[in-house]
Amino acid sequence: MILTKAQYEEIAQCLVAVPPTRQSLRKLKQRFPSQSQSTLLSIFSQEYQKHIKRTHAKHHTVEAIETYYQRYLSGVVKDGTAPVLLELANEVDYAPSLMARIILERFLQEQEESPPSKSIINSMLRDPSQIPDGVLANQVYQCIVNDCCYGPLVGCIKHAIGHEHEVLLRDLLLERNLSFLDEDQLRAKGYDKTPDFILEVPVDLVLDW
Repeated sequence: MILTKAQYEEIAQCLVAVPPTRQSLRKLKQRFPSQSQSTLLSIFSQEYQKHIKRTHAKHHTVEAIETYYQRYLSGVVKDGTAPVLLELANEVDYAPSLMARIILERFLQEQEESPPSKSIINSMLRDPSQIPDGVLANQVYQCIVNDCCYGPLVGCIKHAIGHEHEVLLRDLLLERNLSFLDEDQLRAKGYDKTPDFILEVPVDLVLDW
């Protein structure tokens, strides 16, 4: 189904007032039943990433980080099982996974009295069981699984989809007996930029997907 500019803008306008959660995506599907899930997710992701880039700085000031951290602490004291971090992210209109990163980094800095390395943060976000605080680990996990635009879960899905399309493209090239170089071969030849494949002989080709 071809998506018109007017339809895109109508969908994008609806996204202004909703948080980037899977629940919001389901509501969007109900609002636009004629559009595929993948189309809505693509628009959702593009528009929300634009929003995050515009507002990223204000969430990373010293004042904002401290405010978020203190609100998180007071929230889990009242009820550590409630989705405190997820609700905070939705309230301030920030991606749940990115909010989880802010709070995790602030927590570790307090514990270790020094900024934690990026690799440690990334490792704990990929596997929250590594976080040395059970309540925070659960809070981070809730943010990651409910974020459909950012975070390690989304990254894994994107990587899997990219790999699947790379395999399909390779099969098409082999099926048509076209000579090509793949990423590994390009790296071995010293190329700085390595697309999935480069045709060794240019052709006028129409692919039937």
